[in-house]
Amino acid sequence: MKYYGTYRLVKNEDLNHHGTLFAGRMSEWFVESCFITVANEYKHPENLVCLKIHEVSFKKPIRKGEIIKVESKIIYAGKTSVTVYGRVTRSGSDEVIVEGFLTFVCVDENGVKMPHNLTIDNPSTKEDIELLNKVKNFRK
Repeated sequence: MKYYGTYRLVKNEDLNHHGTLFAGRMSEWFVESCFITVANEYKHPENLVCLKIHEVSFKKPIRKGEIIKVESKIIYAGKTSVTVYGRVTRSGSDEVIVEGFLTFVCVDENGVKMPHNLTIDNPSTKEDIELLNKVKNFRK
């Protein structure tokens, strides 16, 4: 599965009392990026709801004026759920500074789970195999 990405400029209103990016704002951007990924693949965003945020790690501070890239891709597709891996890097760098997973569920107009009929390819890269193994571990 391919990565979808967005860029963000960290501004004054995004900062916490330490002068770094507020975790709540980063979480908002992270969830939004992961949602966009699933919505682009599923094509019916009105049927998607976020079920769970898994193992999000903030590894380094992000400062005002920095441009960050928020990328995400689908790692696992069950019958009604989809799990997405997200990562954040500084523009121009490959160092991952935030990463984690989100699970979305497909629901009908009454909020009842329904099949999404998405299929994803078997993992073919070392990264995808490792990410799928992480998903399998926290789904136990």
